Amino acid sequence: MKRTIENIENQFETFQILNENGEIVNQDAMPDLSDEELKELMFRMVYTRILDQRSIALNRQGRLGFYAPTAGQEASQLGTHYALEKEDFVVPAYRDVPQLIWHGLPLYQAFLFSRGHFHGNQFPEGVNALSPQIIIGAQYTQAAGIALGMKKRGKKNVAITYTGDGGTSQGDFYEGMNFAGAYGAPAIFVVQNNRFAISVPVEKQTAAKTLAQKAVAAGIDGIQVDGMDVLAVYAATKQARERAVNGEGPTLIETLTYRYGPHTMAGDDPTRYRSEDLDNEWEKKDPLVRFRKFLEGKGLWSEEEENKVIEQAKEEIKEAIKKADEQPKQKVTDLMENMYETLPAHLQEQYDEYKAKESK
Repeated sequence: MKRTIENIENQFETFQILNENGEIVNQDAMPDLSDEELKELMFRMVYTRILDQRSIALNRQGRLGFYAPTAGQEASQLGTHYALEKEDFVVPAYRDVPQLIWHGLPLYQAFLFSRGHFHGNQFPEGVNALSPQIIIGAQYTQAAGIALGMKKRGKKNVAITYTGDGGTSQGDFYEGMNFAGAYGAPAIFVVQNNRFAISVPVEKQTAAKTLAQKAVAAGIDGIQVDGMDVLAVYAATKQARERAVNGEGPTLIETLTYRYGPHTMAGDDPTRYRSEDLDNEWEKKDPLVRFRKFLEGKGLWSEEEENKVIEQAKEEIKEAIKKADEQPKQKVTDLMENMYETLPAHLQEQYDEYKAKESK
């Protein structure tokens, strides 16, 4: 049995296209992206890094609510999303707001979601996505159901969902993959392995050598990808999507990545459970630095172009937070009205009480 497990684990080698110096190490796997598409991918990564920096600052100023930093995971998040089509369905976890924004969610509504304002969850028509899931792993079962619905309707689209390494310890993780595998649903399950589920290292989450191998039990394809290499992430997701829409079933993608900041801004201190040496090791793998070197080597990127993106991001973030500030404040009665078409008697009494207070 031990040899059997080892044989399975050894099949899951890390898929990589660019090394840490931005050099191609797997020419055969290079995705067919034009120069403009490569630059657009870099644009999104730089923009998202600035968005993360500004969101952290806004949170510290008390102008945002819940926020989970994303720096370090841009290649994992945006590489997977860039391989999607507009009609595909995104089922995110709470750290995956960038994918929602690039899928069409207005930035000011992303800020309202962080504040807990109901308008932040009222997605515009045509934005095929659910609100970020707070319950760990629940999005996996949601994605399986959405994917099955697409299959039954004959749609050539996929549902993609995300969780962290800690999410693989949840029952919903296995149930979602097993269900999608059994029905051949067009789903893509992404595990963003940033090594720590809050403070718990991945080695204490599971005895498995990889998280990708957990696909074997569900009878679906699995792959482990260098999550700091945006081209590898894109290529793996593109292939998973093609398989799914061609009726070949779901795929589990494990991206080896790292979050440079805390788990969330709600008091987490990563210095208590992560060493300085480990942080330094992963900083050398920064996905923006790696892809920047690659593009500069092709003559497609410059400091001037990056500064333009930075300034654009700052200006649009400034306008978005201003628009979010202009939205009417959420009231207790709004919550009740949004939850119920007809209020039960015990809530009607409370509703009348709060309505009277709010009218003063």
